[in-house]
Amino acid sequence: MKRNIVIAAVTAAALIGGGTATALATAGDDDPGTTRQSDVRDRDDAAKGAADDGADDGDDSRDHDGDRDDDRDDAARASSAKVTAAEAVAAALKEAPGTAVSAELDDEDGDDDDGDRERAVWEVDVLAGDGTWHSVRIDPGSGKVLGSETDDEDDTDEVRAALKGASVDAAEAAKAAAGRGTVTSVELDEDGYYGDGEAAWEVETTSSGKGEQDWRVDLSTGKVTADRSHHSDSDDD
Repeated sequence: MKRNIVIAAVTAAALIGGGTATALATAGDDDPGTTRQSDVRDRDDAAKGAADDGADDGDDSRDHDGDRDDDRDDAARASSAKVTAAEAVAAALKEAPGTAVSAELDDEDGDDDDGDRERAVWEVDVLAGDGTWHSVRIDPGSGKVLGSETDDEDDTDEVRAALKGASVDAAEAAKAAAGRGTVTSVELDEDGYYGDGEAAWEVETTSSGKGEQDWRVDLSTGKVTADRSHHSDSDDD
């Protein structure tokens, strides 16, 4: 009986004030009717939490989409390149004699008359005998040198120490890993796994059905193994 009186009073107050009211069920007929604002806040917080979770899922989805886009870009560049990584290294060394330390198939802004457009290009870093670093750009379609410039690097001593006594150079490392797919980059890792000092060549390949994979090539033997430091899903050779 008391609950009916309270509900009637709340309803009448809503009609007189021109607003709306919500009456929540009470535990029993003898308990006074109460409106628990904490219940409303709990429902609002739950709805907000669900919305935030949905937003986070969207961010994760965008991250995965970005990774897939990068993989497709790498595959597109690799399929259009007629010049291999080893050939790009050889062309760069003719332009700037020394030791090739890295080669990467990447994009750069073009200088076409009809506007700037991105184009694929091999970028080869060469350490000359006098300690000068050169960055040489090679056309992946023709092998022509597109340009060369001097770079400033601060790891010259580390690179020389890592390559001391090595019998496998960047071009040979690229050839060794070519059986796993199209090589899109080769780079000296002078620090080794997580800085353990075991230097090696890091080679990245892309192939149909397997996507992008990372490999390590031994500086002395040329043996190719999966690069676990990049959490590669590939199996060891």
